[in-house]
Amino acid sequence: MDLLDRLVDKGLRGARPTREEALAVLATSDDELLDVVAAAGRVRRHWFGRRVKLNYLVNLKSGRCPEDCFYCSQRLGSKAEVLKYTWLRPEEAAEAASAGVAGGAKRVCLVASGRGPTDRDVDRVSRTIEAVRDKHPEVEVCACLGLLSDGQAARLREAGADAYNHNLNTSEATYGDICTTHGYEDRVATVREARSAGLSACSGLIAGMGESDGDLVDVVFALRDLDPDSVPVNFLMPFDGTPLEGTWELTPARALRILAMVRFVCPDVEVRLAGGRETHLRSLQPLALHVANSIFLGDYLTSEGQAGQEDLAMIADAGFEVEGAETDTLPDHRDGLVTVRRRGVGTDLPPNA
Repeated sequence: MDLLDRLVDKGLRGARPTREEALAVLATSDDELLDVVAAAGRVRRHWFGRRVKLNYLVNLKSGRCPEDCFYCSQRLGSKAEVLKYTWLRPEEAAEAASAGVAGGAKRVCLVASGRGPTDRDVDRVSRTIEAVRDKHPEVEVCACLGLLSDGQAARLREAGADAYNHNLNTSEATYGDICTTHGYEDRVATVREARSAGLSACSGLIAGMGESDGDLVDVVFALRDLDPDSVPVNFLMPFDGTPLEGTWELTPARALRILAMVRFVCPDVEVRLAGGRETHLRSLQPLALHVANSIFLGDYLTSEGQAGQEDLAMIADAGFEVEGAETDTLPDHRDGLVTVRRRGVGTDLPPNA
């Protein structure tokens, strides 16, 4: 059985590939690219059919972050020309969310810059969650506020949040190369805190920051161990005025290989095309839908995305359909775990596969 057959077989069973198999996906040639996408597509369709989940970002607070994450346009000392503003009022955030929901978004992601929220910030975001829920009771709400302190995840859940996003971004070995004001383990602890409070965990990576193939595999294997329900795959946008300005390491083919590797390692989770997809995948974006089952609709935090109508046309033209609010995103065995955590029936983490 060759590499791709083995990976498909494991993916259909939800089994973990070996590290060597994951590395081999990244080392495949351009001649093999369509075969890699087709194999990953079989795994994607087995667990998610031809559905595409739409997500929409609402930036609650922008700029002036005290952390020094080298990739971020909002970082301490950034000279990037981005909007800077303090907290949106709950009704403003709910109105902003309406634009995404009108375009078909199933999840609204409420994001704020900063190291992590104060208790007062959690109160403010809780009111915002309630405002979004009042306006759109059917929508999923995910918060992304940085590092969490004890009890904050539970308070967000009580306010009506479904999920919490906090990305690992890169491997533990190279984390110090992209940030010095907090550590990799801080991020791991926040993902665990969110899960233990009953929130659906969302955690992913950024590719194209100078990491090796080994680093990419390491961070994706670490994500599998944490067992998030959603894994966003971002591709570095090297903003002018940041330490990674001018770092252009990715090709569309490389980006597709990375997505395929993530799908094989995390076969039954929501793999989301996130920041930088338009710039790095370019005309191959429709191919990426055969691997990922989720995308962001519209703009990102500090950069413009593809127009929403273009995204919807791309999904339809590629033979996919937008996932409706009435449909469970995750396979039954995963969605049951999320439902149990949300209801507070239990907070034990499932064993690693």
